[in-house]
Amino acid sequence: MASAATRPAQPKDATGVLVLGDGTVIWGRGFGAVGDAVGEVCFNTAMTGYQEVMTDPSYAAQIVTFTFPHIGNVGANGEDVESAVEGAVGCVVREDVTEPSNFRSLERFQEWMEKNGKIGLSGVDTRALTRRIRKSGAPNAVIAHSPEGKFDIPAFIQRAQEWAGLEGMDLAVRVTRESQEDWEGGYWRLGHGYGRAAHDATPHVVALDFGAKDNIFRNLVRAGAKVTVVPAKTSYDDIMALKPDGVFLSNGPGDPAATGEYAVPVIQQLLESDMPLFGICLGHQMLALAAGAKTVKMHQGHRGANHPVQRVGEGWGETTGLVEITSMNHGFAVDADTLPDTVEQTHVSLFDGSNCGIAVKGKQAFGVQYHPEASPGPQDSFYLFEKFVGGLG
Repeated sequence: MASAATRPAQPKDATGVLVLGDGTVIWGRGFGAVGDAVGEVCFNTAMTGYQEVMTDPSYAAQIVTFTFPHIGNVGANGEDVESAVEGAVGCVVREDVTEPSNFRSLERFQEWMEKNGKIGLSGVDTRALTRRIRKSGAPNAVIAHSPEGKFDIPAFIQRAQEWAGLEGMDLAVRVTRESQEDWEGGYWRLGHGYGRAAHDATPHVVALDFGAKDNIFRNLVRAGAKVTVVPAKTSYDDIMALKPDGVFLSNGPGDPAATGEYAVPVIQQLLESDMPLFGICLGHQMLALAAGAKTVKMHQGHRGANHPVQRVGEGWGETTGLVEITSMNHGFAVDADTLPDTVEQTHVSLFDGSNCGIAVKGKQAFGVQYHPEASPGPQDSFYLFEKFVGGLG
């Protein structure tokens, strides 16, 4: 750990800081909310969608380093919020946030960050920080913003060191809905905003909310489903009482093994009853756990909107081998070497060969590690919603 004598001196204009658990101190200019927060530092390579990233519950307890330098340049608006619950605690960016230049902007990114209690740090060499994460893994850290430039660095180091980290942490309970909800929103169109869901639509999908992005539900509606969203700890009996035609397992933050302690037994009961299942990200991981596989903490994770994924499983016909450009946000992954004979690997990452999709043999149950609702392709992966909803009859 760096000693006080070897730490870089605080620049005169420094109003923000990122302090890693090993004692590394990275100075910058704070923006957004004033205060401090602890989390795991990750990086995201997307060039757009910073507001969606910051409001994605899967980023709970994380500090996002954006590799694209011009974050905040299109401002912020109410339509690009993915969830009203907890998302990323803060972000690190290269350039100072400029005035927005976009016809959809309703407020400056700095003001939006402050209003939503998120801490920003600009003026950082994000390339160097990203290289550090790639080499050494995602560190625990404290991000802080003080307009007066007053920081207790030793206390921040201790706090980062004592924070338990994401491994073994169940965060779904912090971001799930507290009660059942009939989903109302439809798909977004330029000039029209979000449509309305049809309450008489069939089939009926019950969605287990482990920290879901709202756009997932909109895509289920777009594919023709009526959606009822239920809390993460909803029992099998309560799910079945809603008479679903299929059950969706949402994305979310934290360690899938920890969330799986209460979710996996329910998913296993759903599998045994031949209920059609579709999981995304954390939901995909817990489907794999329920089927007998294991998950692992990744060295640096996958976070960005440019990840190539190839279809490798049987049953894709002429599209076997096709490559989708996908959006990803995960620090845990399904260990493909642990997949039992009853589970087929359907998708793999072309970056590192990690598992990106499974299907349970003999069941109408499948999941993908990436986010098809984020539309980086932009329509490469919408077929998954059609496959799930269309197969419900």
